[in-house]
Amino acid sequence: MAGAPAVWGLRASCRCFGYGTSTGAASLTLVPRPLTGGRGLVRRWSLQPEGTTYRFCSTGIILDDINKPVIHRIIRVDHAGEYGANRIYAGQMAVLGRTAVWPVIQKMWDQEKDHLKKFNELMVAYRVRPTVLLPFWNLAGFVLGASTALLGKEGAMACTVAVEESISDHYNNQIRTLMEEDPEKYKEFLQLLKKFRDEELEHHDTGLDHDAELAPAYSILKNAIQIGCKAAIFLSERI
Repeated sequence: MAGAPAVWGLRASCRCFGYGTSTGAASLTLVPRPLTGGRGLVRRWSLQPEGTTYRFCSTGIILDDINKPVIHRIIRVDHAGEYGANRIYAGQMAVLGRTAVWPVIQKMWDQEKDHLKKFNELMVAYRVRPTVLLPFWNLAGFVLGASTALLGKEGAMACTVAVEESISDHYNNQIRTLMEEDPEKYKEFLQLLKKFRDEELEHHDTGLDHDAELAPAYSILKNAIQIGCKAAIFLSERI
């Protein structure tokens, strides 16, 4: 259309998009589209899916042809869980950061940071809304971590054992769900969940190795924390 300003879109020549890595860069082509009305040249950058499948390189997981309700529920609750775990370790470090046990806590926390980073990527890739309870988990996680750390190293480790046991059991349930759905389709996702499950089990064992069972009222404390974890999982899956 002669004389009409153009809106420029981006047509992807390569269907692979990364997050912060050069290997995931897409080859893009400018596509002019006429725009009637208005004055001057307007440039809008957008992606035209054209019915194709997108793979996000940093996650290695394909977006199309999935059971969206199941995958969205998994990503939402796991993102919330890893967010809460990060806040728990932050609370523990606020109390025990200058003690001899801090390197042990920091190592586990660093792995939880990696878990959260991955689920942040998946939230964007799958366009999943986070649970509305994140502000609550922010505060509750920190308070739980700090309060159990005030009981000493043993209290912090008892909290770690309780939380990581709950999370690893939850990952196992999700793995079973995806295996029943289609193990080949969800192969990459299953690998991710199994990796994170195994690392949570390592944290659980680390807690036991560092005297978690010597915490005051260990069984009562563990059971109370795990009841809270189950409630958090139930709510975060749904709202």
